[in-house]
Amino acid sequence: MRRRRRPSWPARLAATAVVLALVAAVLAFSGWRWFREYRPDPARYPLRGIDVSHHQGRIDWPRVAADDVAFAYLKATEGGDYRDDAFARNWDAARAAGLAVGAYHFFTFCRPGAEQADNVLATVPAAADALPLVVDLEFGGNCGRVPAPADLRGELDAFLARVEPAQSRRVVFYVTAEFLDAYGAALPPRALWRRSLLREPEPLARWVLWQYHNRGRVDGIDGPVDLDVFFAGPEAFAAWRGAAAADARPWVARPPGP
Repeated sequence: MRRRRRPSWPARLAATAVVLALVAAVLAFSGWRWFREYRPDPARYPLRGIDVSHHQGRIDWPRVAADDVAFAYLKATEGGDYRDDAFARNWDAARAAGLAVGAYHFFTFCRPGAEQADNVLATVPAAADALPLVVDLEFGGNCGRVPAPADLRGELDAFLARVEPAQSRRVVFYVTAEFLDAYGAALPPRALWRRSLLREPEPLARWVLWQYHNRGRVDGIDGPVDLDVFFAGPEAFAAWRGAAAADARPWVARPPGP
């Protein structure tokens, strides 16, 4: 019987390379799809939200509201004089679409806290049903100055002394892990909005909002958008929204354990 010739080693090597390339492509596609569609367990975190600025361009808010989005935070101000030019439009349109809406301020290290407070109060409308104001505290996009913890606390206290009485409720601090590591012990006790992409924040740092994605997709928005969840269900959310309950689950700096 005539024996079949075995493929040469270059042919076998080429075939193996093709198979490996196909496997790598399948794994890459699966990873990309998992990343794009990632969402925390809806049974635990049923309320999903977004945070946006002028970078998202024109937003179709009714379509956003129809895509399982319950709340939205809008960039209002930064530092002592910057105002997001899409804020007023987004504020009116998102509220008209039935979303729970709040504003956030990017706190810069290079302007006095009192000046920044005046910028917020001149920009953000007073609305009893608005979500608590958020103060964005992070290194990314901030100025080059890195204040001592006591100096930062002083400017934050000056900011809060003006903003919180005017709004009749306490603010929420948006923090990255790096910021919390550097300044957590200096922060006054306030509720936290944690940035922790694709991974639930550690339980020691209690939070009310969790930003879990920075490249999410939502109907009505062209391009990527930040995605968030609330820590509990609709009843807790309604209570948090409707009263001075932004103190729920406040961050309190704790000394390191033994």
